[in-house]
Amino acid sequence: MKKMVWIVDDDADMRSATQLMFQLLGYDMREFIDGRDVTRALLGGSSPDLLFLDLNMPEVSGLDILQFIRSRTTWKKMPILIMSSDSEDARVEQTMRMGADGYVFKPVSLEELESSINAAIEKRRLIYEGKTGPLVEIP
Repeated sequence: MKKMVWIVDDDADMRSATQLMFQLLGYDMREFIDGRDVTRALLGGSSPDLLFLDLNMPEVSGLDILQFIRSRTTWKKMPILIMSSDSEDARVEQTMRMGADGYVFKPVSLEELESSINAAIEKRRLIYEGKTGPLVEIP
């Protein structure tokens, strides 16, 4: 069974490019244009195997979504990979402290994306190993 990734990005071109890469890596996906839509889907009972989240979006930012997800035990095991053109060390560090499992810079290559996905999934697995059971298997 394919793993599900949710892509959250307000830029249609980036969503399309990212979607193609995830398809090449064997993922099923669902895309969201903004943070409100993904939050509604989560609250409605759905959740992905991996969340791929743009950091800079209008109204509800990627940081807002990250903080919302990490504040609830329901989704604490969900691997979250951040994507942004913002490469400031302070921003990357802040994002990782808030609970992101990885950070990739736009534009991202297929190889970098695959490596980052595997590292994010492994990080979440190690955080919860022996505490709450296994996490997502690497596809």
